[in-house]
Amino acid sequence: MIELGLGRIARLLKHTPQPWKAIHVAGTNGKGTICAYLSAMLCASGVRVGRFTSPHLIDRWDGVTINDQTVQESAFKRAEDLVMDRNHRDGIGATEFELLTATAFEIFAQEKIEMGVIEVGLGGRLDSTNTLKNKVVTVISKIGLDHQSFLGNTIEEIAREKAGIMRPGVPCVLDESNPPAVRRVVEDYAQEIGTDVILSSTESSFLDGLSEEDFEPHQWQNLACAYTAFHLAYTKPESPLHRLLPAIQNISWPGRLQTLDIRSLTGRRELVLLDGAHNVQSAEVLGSYVNGKLRKGAGSVTWVLAASKGKELDGILKPLLHPDDRVAAVKFTPVDRMPWIEAMEPEDVLTAAYACGVGITCDTGEDLSAALRWATTVADGGPMVIAGSLYLVSDVLLLLRDAEQRINQFLR
Repeated sequence: MIELGLGRIARLLKHTPQPWKAIHVAGTNGKGTICAYLSAMLCASGVRVGRFTSPHLIDRWDGVTINDQTVQESAFKRAEDLVMDRNHRDGIGATEFELLTATAFEIFAQEKIEMGVIEVGLGGRLDSTNTLKNKVVTVISKIGLDHQSFLGNTIEEIAREKAGIMRPGVPCVLDESNPPAVRRVVEDYAQEIGTDVILSSTESSFLDGLSEEDFEPHQWQNLACAYTAFHLAYTKPESPLHRLLPAIQNISWPGRLQTLDIRSLTGRRELVLLDGAHNVQSAEVLGSYVNGKLRKGAGSVTWVLAASKGKELDGILKPLLHPDDRVAAVKFTPVDRMPWIEAMEPEDVLTAAYACGVGITCDTGEDLSAALRWATTVADGGPMVIAGSLYLVSDVLLLLRDAEQRINQFLR
């Protein structure tokens, strides 16, 4: 279950040293990408860096990296066993995310990282990552309406929860694309605790070395946030700018406007688009991309969709679906050690699709392979998009990995 609060995680981390400096990243959308950019920049600059992001995409340990390499399963499980023993011995009763956070911090201590890039799990003020000891910069990315049952029903209430990661004297980078209401809340809180808010800026000599045309608008804004934070956090005298551009250009972030070859699953030759858009703000970004890049000359798009229970599905699907689109609805599988996450029934997804005027649909229950095969058939080479949930992204990537392993075994 989700049970926000810092008491349990503080007890779990009582004997875990945190000598490393931390960049803490909160927000509704873009925070994972910002963490990826930051980690790449720090690694390219010769800093030994650990990164912790969530949720994991396939394996529990794939959200923990050292120098941009996923931590070894054996190292993760050793640290996890230590944390689990501590939780049991001291009767802490920690949540699954608290155990995962403590495991990541234990790994970082063992790996002797210099700096950690840490993504908030949910909210900020009461998120288990907010036990970081040595924050040097905080970042607040784009804020929108999501998780209202935990964070508040207005964008101002949500912004206040996320601003809770800020610390006196520790600068906070705020995505400049946020609305004025968010900016007011963050700046008011900064003044209250005694720190500065620095707006991200795309007016940077560093960004002059990149072509804005190679990035989607939200990616460009995320990059601006990351570089602004890097500039504040990296205090070594030598300039690493010449190493940053290659690091940025080589980044690929799974499940965010990711093009994918699913030939091993369905025989489809054309690439598909995979995106974890799961709230209104991220759906608007995905919808804009699809309309600008995929609908040209094609018109209709075939979708494979899933969603978590409780999501504002009407608002999510409105910027995505056109009446002549086709939709396959599916349930994602139970999420490893996250039993509170429940998939929406496919019939409820299709009800929302019908409200958008879509007429050609398919309910494939829990059979993702069937959904992909149906979509491949009706798309007939036309645009195909898989979206609606990061947990669906996880299922697709796992299905692909299993298929590729079978093919490799066959070829041996």
